[in-house]
Amino acid sequence: MQVILGVVFHFIGGFASGSFYIPYKKVKGWAWESFWIVGGIFSWLIVPPIAAWLTIPHFTDIIKATDGHILLLTYFFGLLWGIGGLTYGLGVRYLGVSLGSTIILGLCAVFGSIIPSVYYNFYPKEGKDTFTMMLHNPWGQWVLAGIVVCVIGIIICGRAGTLKEADLAKGRADGADNKDYRFGLGIFVAIVSGVLSACFNFGIEAGKTMADTANEVWKASHPGPGNFLYQNNVTYVVILWGGLSTNLVWCMILNARNKTFGNYTDKQKPLLKNYLFSALAGTTWFLQFFFYGMGESKMGNGASSWILHMAFIILIANTWGLLLNEWKGVGKKARYTVIAGIATIILSVLIVGYGNSLK
Repeated sequence: MQVILGVVFHFIGGFASGSFYIPYKKVKGWAWESFWIVGGIFSWLIVPPIAAWLTIPHFTDIIKATDGHILLLTYFFGLLWGIGGLTYGLGVRYLGVSLGSTIILGLCAVFGSIIPSVYYNFYPKEGKDTFTMMLHNPWGQWVLAGIVVCVIGIIICGRAGTLKEADLAKGRADGADNKDYRFGLGIFVAIVSGVLSACFNFGIEAGKTMADTANEVWKASHPGPGNFLYQNNVTYVVILWGGLSTNLVWCMILNARNKTFGNYTDKQKPLLKNYLFSALAGTTWFLQFFFYGMGESKMGNGASSWILHMAFIILIANTWGLLLNEWKGVGKKARYTVIAGIATIILSVLIVGYGNSLK
């Protein structure tokens, strides 16, 4: 029953992540950097501490009592993840919801699963799996096989992108649903995003002490089996400070470069509507990790949880891509190719998840 609940929570989180960009499409007359940072303020500054305050009594005391080195490392991974999150928005902008999300999240799933083991190979820690252990154990070999399959899937999706670009150039699809489509630039930022977005998982690992403290406090007043559903909410606060720092600096640079600071007060634009849709997008984005933490607390396996989370996001994002007609009018070869790529990536995350389940 605990595992079923974990899967349900991960699905809800995946739905939130795969859907968060949709409200941004309702923002009118604002530059990308303007609506991205307004939504981001809700994602990374406003909603996380509210969620922690509602679920973890005295969460600020836990942060204050945490070793400075742990806080700094958690924040640092948040900074790196922030770059990944920033380029995620650009990747979706240039490639579309389905193709962009598939490539980015496929890479994120791979690196989020494997890099921690590489880190622990150089800095061993009791109870943590190293890359060497993966190479010499059946479960690790399955994980590595899944990574190879994921890379193949990403290559197939990349091929679909080039076919789509060729169809757009020939006029077989008018491209009205994604006027910003730029495959070359999009694939570059997608790769950067996929690698760095995995740092969120590293941040959760780095700040595990805070989550453990929240779990211990909860168990002291709730004796019995099971873990605290909301233990990760305190860790998110610190990780997302890092994400906010990166995105705020970059968006302000873009505002200055593109002279778009006026977006925030331009009464000729639907300001209230733009702020509301941006806030909805930002809040929806945070809900993915709110439910991710609940799912992980039920499943008790961080790596498998991360893989399952990514798989659900890929499914939801691609469903939205179809509903938004991002592939309408594109040739059958391109559509069949992207479907094959998506299926391959989903297969890869299932293989990795199976490998982790053998431990």
